Amino acid sequence: MEMQNRTLYFGDNLEILREKFPGSEGYFDLIYLDPPFNSNRNYNVIFKEGRIDANAQTHAFEDSWHWGEDAQKTFEYLVTKTNEDISNLMQALVKIIGHNDVMAYLTMMTIRMIELHRVLKPTGSIYLHCDPTASHYLKIVLDVIFGKNNFRNEIIWSYKKWAVSQNFFSRNHDVILFYSKDSNKILFNTLLQARAESTLKRFGNKKIISGFDPKSGKRIPSQLEDRESSGVKMGDVWEIPIIAPSSKERMGYPTQKPEALLERIIKASSKEGDWVLDPFCGCGTTVSVAERLKRNWVGIDVSTLSIKVIAKRLSEQFSSKSLKQKIHVDGLPKDLNGAKALFDKSPWDFEYWALLLVEGAMPSKNKSKENMKGADKGIDGVITFLKDPIKHEYGKIIIQVKGGKVQRNQIATLKGDVDREGADGGLFISLEEPTGPMKEEAYLSGSFKISHYMGEFNKIQILTVKDLLAGKKPDLPHAFVNPVFKKAEEVNADQAGLF
Repeated sequence: MEMQNRTLYFGDNLEILREKFPGSEGYFDLIYLDPPFNSNRNYNVIFKEGRIDANAQTHAFEDSWHWGEDAQKTFEYLVTKTNEDISNLMQALVKIIGHNDVMAYLTMMTIRMIELHRVLKPTGSIYLHCDPTASHYLKIVLDVIFGKNNFRNEIIWSYKKWAVSQNFFSRNHDVILFYSKDSNKILFNTLLQARAESTLKRFGNKKIISGFDPKSGKRIPSQLEDRESSGVKMGDVWEIPIIAPSSKERMGYPTQKPEALLERIIKASSKEGDWVLDPFCGCGTTVSVAERLKRNWVGIDVSTLSIKVIAKRLSEQFSSKSLKQKIHVDGLPKDLNGAKALFDKSPWDFEYWALLLVEGAMPSKNKSKENMKGADKGIDGVITFLKDPIKHEYGKIIIQVKGGKVQRNQIATLKGDVDREGADGGLFISLEEPTGPMKEEAYLSGSFKISHYMGEFNKIQILTVKDLLAGKKPDLPHAFVNPVFKKAEEVNADQAGLF
């Protein structure tokens, strides 16, 4: 199978690994994954601040692998359809942990680790990023799937943050489990770090020769060479600062990891031209660093929002490479038929995707699969704009997305929602063509104005998915609409290795 560099797959990574990467020959030289931890909390994407809805958040993914029918079926598959080691592992874990959310998390991770082991090349490495609440369970899973002899390191990523603990030590580290596919074939580039201050004070930068007397077994006093030392071999405790809230690197993704962390991993376990995979690629730090270090890469994420964030981030970071035209997105609609197929598969994902076609739109803070419950309910999105630049007042357009049958009363409902929310207008997005009565209802809704701007805007507007795919935009004061996503800092030519 010929792989395509710079590909972002939208969907469940388990399905994509099985469908897009069949067979057992191995595809990737390095896999890094930072899956959602089982911590009973939702992770949100925080949009750019500085507008009326500064606290607006949306569920990028929900850490909600609960024990239910799906987890039970997967567990039964692992026990009966894999191999004896995995079967025994799962049965032992469930006896200790029970049928609960922790077991569901381990079940869903185990089935994915089996597939990741399959697509890893014999010379490849995998780095599983987890916090201390899950690392001890996951290490057992990896020992069984990859073999305990292929365990390389338990890397401690140490960082500083404000202490909040009262009856225990501050938890200031994550765990990264490093395994090889075959310890006899692994590609590993030794990384060096600066000497300790005490060593520099005593020996300077001169190369130190140390050893032991083979007869006595005693250590021979260290001697210095004339040549300079390149440093000492890097250990498994990495002190790398977390991303500061004000950092230009921060994209607003709460689980975003620093590029310095991923750079260290990619440099250690791959070379230029190798293939890197991140199956939970979030806001795209892994693929961004891989691009900068001249690696080929593939990213997978189940969130339409993540795919948009990554594509935007890379096109801005590598604008001089015109990367926007070179990123391939697989799984999101490119035409009307694709949009209909997405709606048939997942109405929620369709609504989210359609919403992100509108410039300046952000999902409603209450939008989630749980609130939707399979039906179109409530407000799907919001556009905020500067209504009065002198008084710094903001206006709001609320958005509703409909994938099924459309009718006139839906426009009347949107008008009522606009009035109830105190919004300036409403935008109705539909997969189907609007009816004549719907257009009439929208026209009769009137218009609104904004200060220091000539002209009026229809209070209720209707756009179809076909319109949006063709590049049509709602008639809004675009010059005053706030951008939703934070702009990524451009990577210069030297950093990106362009020349």
